[in-house]
Amino acid sequence: MKDLLKQIILEQQDVLQAQNKRYVQRYIADEWLTTTEILIISGIRRCGKSVLVQQIRDRLEEKDFYFNFDDERLASFKLEDFQKLQECFVELFGEQHTYYFDEIQNIEGWERFVRRLYNAGNKVVITGSNARMLSRELGTHLTGRYIQVEIYPFSFGEYLLMQGVAVTAKTMYTTAGRASIMNNFAGYLTSGGFPKYLQDGSMAYLSSLYESIIYRDILTRNGLTNEKEMLELMFYLASNATKRITYSSLGKIVGIQHPDTIKNYLEYIQQTYLIFQLFRYDPSVKKQMSNPKKIYFVDNAIISRIGFNATENKGVFLENMVFVELKRRGLDVYYYSDKKECDFIVRQGIRITDAYQVTLNMSSPQTREREIAGVREAMQAYSLSKGYIITFEGKETITFEDNTVVEVIPAWEWMLQYDPAKA
Repeated sequence: MKDLLKQIILEQQDVLQAQNKRYVQRYIADEWLTTTEILIISGIRRCGKSVLVQQIRDRLEEKDFYFNFDDERLASFKLEDFQKLQECFVELFGEQHTYYFDEIQNIEGWERFVRRLYNAGNKVVITGSNARMLSRELGTHLTGRYIQVEIYPFSFGEYLLMQGVAVTAKTMYTTAGRASIMNNFAGYLTSGGFPKYLQDGSMAYLSSLYESIIYRDILTRNGLTNEKEMLELMFYLASNATKRITYSSLGKIVGIQHPDTIKNYLEYIQQTYLIFQLFRYDPSVKKQMSNPKKIYFVDNAIISRIGFNATENKGVFLENMVFVELKRRGLDVYYYSDKKECDFIVRQGIRITDAYQVTLNMSSPQTREREIAGVREAMQAYSLSKGYIITFEGKETITFEDNTVVEVIPAWEWMLQYDPAKA
């Protein structure tokens, strides 16, 4: 076993170093480097967690104790083999006190080993692509000993960096620069932000990613055997992204009798970070749970890959993109519905602080009236002085008699305004 572990250690480091040279630098908070707590980096498969770990390694003095458990040669790896792994590290590189582990949740009992390392004063950085496995084990054995960071496929700013487009005053405010950004934004809207997919545009790669999530992370991990039900459910969800669903109506559509089965299936899918369920805001959690939900996907490329879209569906892609951006910013998001509707409202603490409406444009009088009315009703419901309408194109500021303001802003500009270092 030790010879195999040493072989994997050295091979993985070579592969990861080669990958890192092709990827853009992602945001790294100072706290991630300096914390003495366990750093948990979680997110969907292949969104760049391993490369981010490599970039963190590059910033720290000790780099060598890295291991990725998502390797078929480790099928027989058991809890007792962690000690052998630790011995291999020391034999290869000498004594160090910083450990990096990818997809460690694949090994049952991993949290006990990580806690032992932590208790011995070591720094530990781990990644995982299943929210349930992480939360259950962290809550049981590592409470108060970790900070968790969720990452997503590339933001639009990172997409531009990958395309070699620098975001400067020249690109933001000149005609040629804005045209370049708009052209790239149109590509980002449908291609999404999975780094490897952006490199080669291979639909086979997307299919491989999707199948890994369905078969390994959902069906196998949760002991499910009805593959047909799951695939039909995913097809329907991707074909109806951003639309409201209820567990009972969804069950009827895909042929599953019990709403609780649908509820469980959606939770299993969400645990992989593939989808998110958006709740209608209500002060009562019970009412939030009983109201219809809206389904969003972690990346537009997945919607394109598995859904049925008879038209371009740019409106769906834009709304899904804005939702993911709000999640990327770490915000607590809901939708608003009363007499009118507003796509997203943001809660901080016990207050609703922001309201966002999403539409392709405001060119028709009917669309303009509907979108303004929806965001205005949400603003009035929560005493907000400012609201936002995010568009594909079009920019203006609308001021009302009560001195409230609705800012209409292109999605690309809204996305590029955000700086995680200042958040």
